[in-house]
Amino acid sequence: MADLNVKIGELQMKNPVMTASGTFGYGEEFSDFIDISRIGGIIVKGTTLHKREGNPYPRMAETPSGMLNAVGLQNKGVHYFVDCIYPRIKNIQTHIIVNVSGSAVEDYVETASIINELVNIPAIELNISCPNVKQGGMAFGITSRGAEEVVKAVRQVYKKTLIVKLSPNVTDITEIARAVEAGGADCVSLINTLLGMAIDAEKRRPVLSTVTGGMSGAAVKPIALRMVWQVAKAVKIPVIGLGGIMNARDAIEFMLAGATAIQIGTANFIDPTITLKVIDGINDYLERHGFKSVHEIIGALEV
Repeated sequence: MADLNVKIGELQMKNPVMTASGTFGYGEEFSDFIDISRIGGIIVKGTTLHKREGNPYPRMAETPSGMLNAVGLQNKGVHYFVDCIYPRIKNIQTHIIVNVSGSAVEDYVETASIINELVNIPAIELNISCPNVKQGGMAFGITSRGAEEVVKAVRQVYKKTLIVKLSPNVTDITEIARAVEAGGADCVSLINTLLGMAIDAEKRRPVLSTVTGGMSGAAVKPIALRMVWQVAKAVKIPVIGLGGIMNARDAIEFMLAGATAIQIGTANFIDPTITLKVIDGINDYLERHGFKSVHEIIGALEV
């Protein structure tokens, strides 16, 4: 068996395979299918300061080689998470990471501060693709200034590993990556979903209640791969790659492009055992090529 250990900030992971927020629930939902303790890290669904009902239905749509979602960060809020969810998942034998979202800098800061006190949560993933209600609805993560502002504010109260999830809906993602690095991020994860839409031609109406939604799945992989490669060259902090990873080969490609770890998202809906297949597939690849450690392939793309 090859050495699959990787390190993200202060997070020492048994392997580089993680689950993407919103596609794996709180981890426990998949325990009937796999040994979830084998996964390197589980990023739980988006958590906000206050309860959110999410968007009206319909809020999911299938697309060629992917899907659209406009769930709208439905969750019961961070206090419910602390009181009701955390006690159930805190002893899962892998890293449980909370995805944090907000509508104002103050929301992010307060949510992160609360989660900072949870002993068995070693990291958060900051979702900066959310609209800033105080700035006319423009997403925090689409300007360098907005991205750095929210990361810097959270960094002051959050003392553990801080991962920042980047939006691909920008002109130059390397500028945003450098900004969050300057703000104090320990790591960046990318990409979040691409903005897309679907239309019902017979009804002459949008399929989603919100008209547009986030596109994920195999179709986004070439864009995600390109952005991971660009960002890995632009920053000194580790990069977590995600976007259309459907099998071990996809995961390996992201690591060759410079990702230290990867996240699996939409593929979990298709095959609930995919995470373990990818872990085993990475190990098989390393052994076939005579590599002793996964670090030998990180950023090893020959250009």
